Amino acid sequence: MSFSVILPLGTPFREGQEKDLKAALKGTDPSIPLVFVSGNHDLGNTPTPSTVEQYCREWGDDYFSFWVGGVLCLVLNSQLFFDASACPELREAQEAWLEAQLSRASSSSSTEPKPKHILIFQHIPLYLKSPDEEDDYFNLQRTVRQNLLDRFKKAGVKAVFSGHYHRNAGGCHGGLDMVVSSAIGCQLGEDTHGVRVVVVTADSVIHRYYSLEQLRARGLDEDLKKLLQA
Repeated sequence: MSFSVILPLGTPFREGQEKDLKAALKGTDPSIPLVFVSGNHDLGNTPTPSTVEQYCREWGDDYFSFWVGGVLCLVLNSQLFFDASACPELREAQEAWLEAQLSRASSSSSTEPKPKHILIFQHIPLYLKSPDEEDDYFNLQRTVRQNLLDRFKKAGVKAVFSGHYHRNAGGCHGGLDMVVSSAIGCQLGEDTHGVRVVVVTADSVIHRYYSLEQLRARGLDEDLKKLLQA
């Protein structure tokens, strides 16, 4: 089963951008589910109950889980990690939900399946290059970052996928991949407009960033094609 993860855009031109994106998505093959991840342009750098409610009304829940082929995927509202000063109760609710999800996924139970992998999707990266890097607009604060890293590793999370940076970045520490993908639109670095393709097998999670030109000229690499056909 395939699915696409999309990070909608908003402020300060939210209304027009929402209209354009919804129009563009009408051409998507209906057999491919679309999964939306909220970010700062949707909710603001400091989200409020009002901006979260508006987002949920247009795009669905701001945090939730879903399963694909035995893989547990958790979609998080990272703006609540970044600055929840205007809506602390919403952060507390997400924290309680996340803890329950991670605890359930990492425990052995005869009534619930053990996930083959656990993947996290959130707009703001935990870090850009190293878990020890300084706080920045484009990452989460070190205290928040370390707390999440510890919890994710304990639960056996395989990878965290993020955007926000408008450049490719990330790393792998303690068996947990931090994957930061550049944008299909505005570029802030030297990467080109593109998308990240992720192939999940029973044993691994393989991801590669492709520019739109690469995809147009030659498509996916042969090894990824073979994995998708397996």
